[in-house]
Amino acid sequence: MGLLVINGFNILDSFDALISLFLTLLSTEWILKTLAFAVLVGSIMALIERSGGVGGFVEFVQNKRSFVKSPRSALMLSYIVGVVIFVESSITALISGAVGKPLCDAYKIPHAKLAFVCDSTSAPISSLIVFNGWGALLLGLISAQITQGMIGGNSVDILIDSVVYNFYAMSALLVTFVYIWFNADIGAMKTTRYTPDKTKSRHQKSESMYFMVLPIVLIVFFTFLFLYITGDGNILKGSGSSSIFYTMIATLVFTLLYFVGTKNMSFSYWGKTSYLGAKKLLPIAAILLFAFAIGEVTGELKTGLYLASLASDSLSISLLGAVIFLLSSVMAFSTGTSWGTFSIMIPIAVPMAVGMDADVALCIGAVISGGVFGDHCSPISDTTIISSMASDCEVIEHVRTQLPYALISGFIALVLFIVFSVF
Repeated sequence: MGLLVINGFNILDSFDALISLFLTLLSTEWILKTLAFAVLVGSIMALIERSGGVGGFVEFVQNKRSFVKSPRSALMLSYIVGVVIFVESSITALISGAVGKPLCDAYKIPHAKLAFVCDSTSAPISSLIVFNGWGALLLGLISAQITQGMIGGNSVDILIDSVVYNFYAMSALLVTFVYIWFNADIGAMKTTRYTPDKTKSRHQKSESMYFMVLPIVLIVFFTFLFLYITGDGNILKGSGSSSIFYTMIATLVFTLLYFVGTKNMSFSYWGKTSYLGAKKLLPIAAILLFAFAIGEVTGELKTGLYLASLASDSLSISLLGAVIFLLSSVMAFSTGTSWGTFSIMIPIAVPMAVGMDADVALCIGAVISGGVFGDHCSPISDTTIISSMASDCEVIEHVRTQLPYALISGFIALVLFIVFSVF
C-alpha cells in the first residue's frame, strides 16, 4: 500500500519498486548481518538445548543453589539478567530469554510473560545505560546539532542530562518489576497459557550447566570484543550489526569445539542440530526483512516529518516535551525503529526547543523515551521480534499481552513530561 501511494497507484511501477526495494535490502550489509544473526541464534539455542546444558542449569538453580524456588523468582532472574546486560538490546533480549526459558518451562510459566520481561528490559536499559551503540548514535546526533550551531556545550554532558529525562525507560523497568513481584496479570495476559514444546521432550537430557553458561558468557564477551574491534578501539563507535553477527559465528565455532571435543555430541549431530535450529527461525528472519521494508517505505513517505510539522504550529511550551514524546512514539510504532526515530526527531526537537526557549535536555529525553515506547509497542520492531524469538512466543501474542503494561508506562512518562515542562 505504501508503494502504491508513492507510485500514484500505478500497479506496474509499484511492483517494480517492490522488487527494487527487496533487492536493495538484501544487498545492504547491516541488514544481511542482522538476518544472519536471527538465523544463527536458532542454531546456538538448539545446540545449547540438545547438549543438556539447559537441564543442568535448571537443576543447579533449583536444587543445588536454590536461587529459583517459584515462578516469581524464575521471571525475576530473567529481569535481573536483562538489567545487568546492557551491551545491546538484541543481545539483552536473547540472553534474558535463554536464561529464563528453561525455568519458565520448569514452572509452566506462559512464554508470553517471559517475552514481556525480555522486551521490557532490553531497549529500556540500553537507552538508560548508554555505554553502547545507543549512546554512540545519540552522541553523534547531538554533536551534529552542536556543529550546526543549534546548541552549545559538550555532547556528552547534554546526553547525560537527557538520559535523566528518559521517563519511559524508567517507568517500563519499574512497571515490569511490579508486575513480576505481584504477578499482576491484566488484559490479554490474564488469558495466556503455558504451551509445552512437544518437539523437545524426546531430546531432553541433563548434563553440566556449563554447556549452557559458557556459550552465553561468550556471547557477552564477544559482543564487547567485536564492538571494540569494529570501533577501532572505541566501543561506542563499534558496529552493532557486525558485532552481533561476528559474535554468533564465534560462539557457533566454540560450541563445535567444546561440544564435539568433550564428546557431548558427534560432529554429524552438531551439524544436524545447527541446521534444524536455523531452519526453525527462518520465519523470524522473514518477519525482520518485511519489517525493514516497511520502515524504508514509511521513511520515503516522510511520515515522521509530516507529523512533526503538524505539531510545530500553535504549541505551548508547557506541552512541548509531551508532544515530542507522543510524536516520537507514533513514529517509532509505525516504523518499528527507535534509532530511526532518534535520527529524524532530534534534528527537529532541538531547534523547536531552542526557538521556544525550552529545556533542550528535556526535549531530547522526550525523543529517546518516545522512540523506546513506540518501538516497545510495535509488532514490526526488531526487539519485539527477537524477544518473541528468544522466549519461543508468537509475535502477535507477545504484542497483545505486553501492550497494556507498555501503555501504563507510557502514560506515566507522559504525565512526567507535562509536570517537568511546567515546573
